[in-house]
Amino acid sequence: MEIRGNRVRISPLKLEDAYFIKNWGHHKNPLLSDYNLPCLTDQEIEEWYNFKTGKGSNRYYGVFNEDDRLIGYMGIKDIRRIWKDSVLGIVFDPNFVNKGYGTETITSYLEYYFFEWKMKRMFLEVAEFNKRAIRCYEKCGFRIVDRYLKEFFDQKIDFNNPYFVEESSAFVIKGGKVYNYIYKMKVDVKSFLGTREDSDGAKA
Repeated sequence: MEIRGNRVRISPLKLEDAYFIKNWGHHKNPLLSDYNLPCLTDQEIEEWYNFKTGKGSNRYYGVFNEDDRLIGYMGIKDIRRIWKDSVLGIVFDPNFVNKGYGTETITSYLEYYFFEWKMKRMFLEVAEFNKRAIRCYEKCGFRIVDRYLKEFFDQKIDFNNPYFVEESSAFVIKGGKVYNYIYKMKVDVKSFLGTREDSDGAKA
């Protein structure tokens, strides 16, 4: 299975693709450092790959740009065939964010997901402070359906760091622990088609 957009190609993630992730850049924003994959040995990468792809209810894909370079990967997780829904996870090389690749990847995949795979809805979770990602998801038809607190991955975050200070309203500190607000978002066929109609209208 292969899906193509104007600039991207989406195909099942292979082990050889996973090795290339070691060449990716790193987020400077400490709030996003959880997306920075640590320096792993080949054996650790193989274990990571097998963990990600080994579950039958998950599908993982590599995202390649027009130069056939791996710039991201996406997981369609917790697939429920009866309910026709799943959960999206997507990660990009920081060197290739803010260039429209994320929006193109998601919309291209949703075309397949809804009209070929006949699924009904897709969910995702995103941190409230990750405004760039939220804008991308909204362009693809996702809408916020819930908001809740989750323990932040870095309990030693510097509260004086300017990135934290700017997004401090997205955090809560209680009981000596740091929590951040999470949005749960959902897209269905109707909202996805609405984004396509809006896009066609803007082009007219």
